[in-house]
Amino acid sequence: MMNIKGFGAAEREYIRKHHTHEIKDNQCSSFLIKRIKAPVRLVWSHVRRFDQPQKYKPFVSRCIVQGNLEIGSLREVDVKSGLPATTSTERLELLDDNEHILSVRIVGGDHRLRNYSSIVSVHPEVIDGRPGTVVIESFVVDVPEGNTKDETCYFVEALIRCNLKSLADVSERLAVQDRTEPIHRT
Repeated sequence: MMNIKGFGAAEREYIRKHHTHEIKDNQCSSFLIKRIKAPVRLVWSHVRRFDQPQKYKPFVSRCIVQGNLEIGSLREVDVKSGLPATTSTERLELLDDNEHILSVRIVGGDHRLRNYSSIVSVHPEVIDGRPGTVVIESFVVDVPEGNTKDETCYFVEALIRCNLKSLADVSERLAVQDRTEPIHRT
């Protein structure tokens, strides 16, 4: 189990409920939390788009999905230059619009992320008196030969951190345009 000390009760419960991974000896796992000043419906509208990760993931240049968007669907992702990868084949493991959970597994491609699986969950939160969102992304991945668990986790966390920052930027920009009203507590 990942170390979840130092987080609030809500975050610990979300992690316990939605972010469990079976971790083998040759794997590392971690999670990141990002608060976004935009309502859940807006943030989830980006996260749930398995067919369009390039809408907020800056390292994705193109994505092609074959068939309908359903569990088991595969997407072929082209990665922008600058990363040690060119393509990734990914499988949709879970898409739950009620609980706001997306899970993806990498099943092939030209990169070193073997047996990579991630879970993203999106949760409502009030931030500065307005509707906001807590996004939690966790992953498990094999540690490539020649790397340590710490090096592997650091690399994957850096990619996820970049994606979550971009998700926040896109969502917050749209939320400002939407002019979401403050929440008045009684």
